[in-house]
Amino acid sequence: MSDSTKLNGKRALVTAGAQGIGLATSSALLNAGCDVFVHYHTSAAGAEELSAIAAKLGRKFGAAAGDLTTSDGGAKLVSAAVESLGGVDILINNAGSLVARHNLETINDEFWTKVMALNVDSLWRVSQAAQPHLETAAATRGGASIVNLASLAGRKGGHPGSLAYATSKGAVLTFTRGLANELGPKGIRVNALAPGLILGTSFHNTHTSNESANATIAGIPLGRAGKVEDIARAVVFFASEFDGFITGATLDINGGVWAA
Repeated sequence: MSDSTKLNGKRALVTAGAQGIGLATSSALLNAGCDVFVHYHTSAAGAEELSAIAAKLGRKFGAAAGDLTTSDGGAKLVSAAVESLGGVDILINNAGSLVARHNLETINDEFWTKVMALNVDSLWRVSQAAQPHLETAAATRGGASIVNLASLAGRKGGHPGSLAYATSKGAVLTFTRGLANELGPKGIRVNALAPGLILGTSFHNTHTSNESANATIAGIPLGRAGKVEDIARAVVFFASEFDGFITGATLDINGGVWAA
């Protein structure tokens, strides 16, 4: 099977899949041949945009709003996706946020718990709920794949005020390696992406000043910030590795910052 047709008919669930990187990823998966179900929190307009794309392509599409930080949020989402698509072959764990910038001296229990709930707890809840469906896909449909969105902050520690966020994204990298070891014997690949500065997203529109962005770009060997499409292409590659030999890996997408 050629790379251009590997994803035809595969069923993908994308968390936070209706804005920014998630929107670009969901669109790219639809164009690669996937049926797609997206979770969103407030981005109903993005879900409607994706529905129109899916209709033009003749792909199945579904969407549901939800709070993945609740104890049953992951199970509800996966149940809705399975009902809509008939199963799940590919899981893209994209949900997460910096929330706000706080240095060590201003972090309190409520803030720390909220960041971990968004970036780590939601990840394991959705993955846990999806596991039996991914196992079925691995056994009957040629494999299964999980892609987790981490961050360069999880590698380097992040910019000032992102201590909690960077810690949570470091946990995503460790979760990816541990889960790859656990699910590999079941035929499920688990990989991560660690994006650097990706402008044009609500994340950076909210938390990154123009001055900070320009300073970061000055240190990027490729001389530019990333685009959501840069991440979406990599997600599609890892998603297609449902029958491949890559697992437990992290792909750094930052214009060369980590290499430097």
